[in-house]
Amino acid sequence: MSAVWSAARAAVRRRRVQSVVLGVVVFASTLAIVVALALLEAASAPFNRAFAQQRGAHVSAVFDPAKVSGARLAQAARRAGVEAVAGPFGQAVLTVPAGGDHLPPGPLTVVGRADPGGPVDRVNLWSGRWAARPGEIVLNWPADPVFEHLLGARVTFTGGAAFTVVGLASTVSQTAQAWVSPDQVAALRPSGVQMLYRFTGAATDREVRAGLAAVTAGLPDGSLLAAQSYVTIKQDIGRTVSAYLPFLMVFGGLGLAVAVLIVANVVSGAVVAGFRHIGILKSLGFTPNQVIAVYLTMVLVPAVAGCALATLTGGLAARPLLHVVFQGVDGGDLAVGVSPWVYLTALLGVPAAVVLAALVPALRAHRLPAARAISAGSAPRAGRGRRVQRRLAGARLPRSIGLGLGLPFARPGRSALTLAAVVLGVTTVTLATGLSSTMAGYGRATQRVGYVHSIVYVGTPHAGQVAPGRGDAEIEKLLRALPGALHVTATTWMDLGLAGYPQDVRCQFLRGDSATLGHPVVKGRWATGPGEVVATSPFLSKRGLAVGDRLTLALNGRRTTVSIVGQTMDGHPDQIQAGWHTLETLAPGQRATQYEIRVAGSVPAYNAAVRAAEPGLYPSVKSQADANTVAIISAASILTLLLGAVAALGVFNTVVLDTRERRRDLGMLKSIGMTPRQVTVMVVTSMAALGAVGGLVSVPIGITAHRLTVLAMTEAASIVFPPALFDVWRVPVLALLALAGVAIAVLGAFVPARSAARLTIANVLHNE
Repeated sequence: MSAVWSAARAAVRRRRVQSVVLGVVVFASTLAIVVALALLEAASAPFNRAFAQQRGAHVSAVFDPAKVSGARLAQAARRAGVEAVAGPFGQAVLTVPAGGDHLPPGPLTVVGRADPGGPVDRVNLWSGRWAARPGEIVLNWPADPVFEHLLGARVTFTGGAAFTVVGLASTVSQTAQAWVSPDQVAALRPSGVQMLYRFTGAATDREVRAGLAAVTAGLPDGSLLAAQSYVTIKQDIGRTVSAYLPFLMVFGGLGLAVAVLIVANVVSGAVVAGFRHIGILKSLGFTPNQVIAVYLTMVLVPAVAGCALATLTGGLAARPLLHVVFQGVDGGDLAVGVSPWVYLTALLGVPAAVVLAALVPALRAHRLPAARAISAGSAPRAGRGRRVQRRLAGARLPRSIGLGLGLPFARPGRSALTLAAVVLGVTTVTLATGLSSTMAGYGRATQRVGYVHSIVYVGTPHAGQVAPGRGDAEIEKLLRALPGALHVTATTWMDLGLAGYPQDVRCQFLRGDSATLGHPVVKGRWATGPGEVVATSPFLSKRGLAVGDRLTLALNGRRTTVSIVGQTMDGHPDQIQAGWHTLETLAPGQRATQYEIRVAGSVPAYNAAVRAAEPGLYPSVKSQADANTVAIISAASILTLLLGAVAALGVFNTVVLDTRERRRDLGMLKSIGMTPRQVTVMVVTSMAALGAVGGLVSVPIGITAHRLTVLAMTEAASIVFPPALFDVWRVPVLALLALAGVAIAVLGAFVPARSAARLTIANVLHNE
């Protein structure tokens, strides 16, 4: 083994350029793979671990106590297919008033449980104790010591009910926002009865629905108010992560494919260029297997170095990305991080792929007899592609261009590998271009660029601001009267209870020119009449709803039933929008908290006029950027630069191999009068021809990859895109993309071409 290692180490030093190229290629592909695998693991594994540990509820169902009794529900739960059941638990909705010191205003779903344990949904009581007496409450809060200041806090709800916080708990099943003792919840006049089920078969959403149908069969019609599947919670928690996965997996796969091609090219070139060296090794006693080991070790050294560095870098890069995509997610006890198996897969899998890619060309050295290898030299075999080369050289083209067009035919196998690398590089550029255009369009649509220019906030004294001296109607009239105002819409955001569901709904109430706000409606229409709402695509997907269904909204003991008339493209899973008349039903007299305005002319000038007219109003320019859009475009751009550079390095490697093999030919050409510039043109032309072919082939592949990737991303995020966000291609863009192959080829070929042009005749003759 010492002889093999010495020979391989010498080969690495002798081929420093190829070793560096190979290390960079493996680094880029491994980096994308590590980040993609980390997100893949984070999309489900943390939830699965916490769900299994807490024996989470496969279904959390809420029933109408006026239509079905708790005893009948418990009896129905004894049917076949039910592994365990917990309940019945009384469920009530309290309202936190505005201006509270401890909790955000809005509804709070409270469930009565005697203890946090049980056969289903073992709540993690991470601080304090469980509520045992009247006036005590446990909050469902993320397990973070920063929130322990809430212990002992006194919370007074609308209606006068007051509680002391005695514990903080969390649950991945999201069955409640707070818990009290069973006796206490009875005094709160519960509006629902909660049952928690675990089924023997619940691997898919279909099995969960079948289990729910079994336990509710025979119950009175309308007794089931709502049901929440753990599959929906899991998808909701991993929604943003899953949206990143498709394009990261595609980029990682493309990077690995390019790496495999370049490895095969490097080893094949090393074998061809080292025929004489192979013969010498065999004549010195190296066995065929040892010769193979030399070549495999030669590529493994830079590959392992690049892989190890990329694994470390990818792990560091994945952590902030995981923080971004999980930010704001109600994940309970999810322990999100990069699992050891991700590092192990990268460290073992990528070098294994490199070995497999190198094995096929290395076997050629295994079969080559020593005498033939020593006598073969490194020049191309006579007759290989000569006919095509002669015809191109004799064509009515400049001699340097004709000779350059014929060079790829001398090594058709190597040219095919280089062409494939260029194809993958241009495919990556095409995919990234389309993805950036799609995401930019999505960002403009969701941020309503061109529709809303200024947002004017109404000052509140508890935030240290000056309250306006005008009422709602006067403020709206003032904003409309200021120069430059085209459309003015009064809005306010409120958290509402959704009958049967433990989580709140964030609702934006609108008054005025709401139809001009530019919200992208992908199905149905905008809400215009009383009792109408529009909902986001993830909101409908999370709850199994569709346009045309009805919802019951609750606030401060008031309820109203509304119809879903439209579906918007926004990605928020808990957001709806409704008209002001719905707000008047739930909270009469509520004032607008902000105004969204379309401005004609200068936005800063309009905002300055607002500040001068009313000190209690705080205008700001509407943001034009969407955080997820920026993150995806940035990641795609970085990966595209990496893989484009990798493809150019593949061309670079090919030209280095070709010029080394053709030192004799280049010396002869220069001896008969070819100038250095003509040598450069000849070598660059040989690769530019491959780049042109690669560009033409790659564009349709990239367009197809773009469509499939965007479809996978929207499906993972439960978002519906209009056709315009798929059809982002224009003729000038496609023409530039077709030329991207030429650009990659020229960039990769120029430096070694210049090196070949500087080669002197004396140096060639001396080496011969």
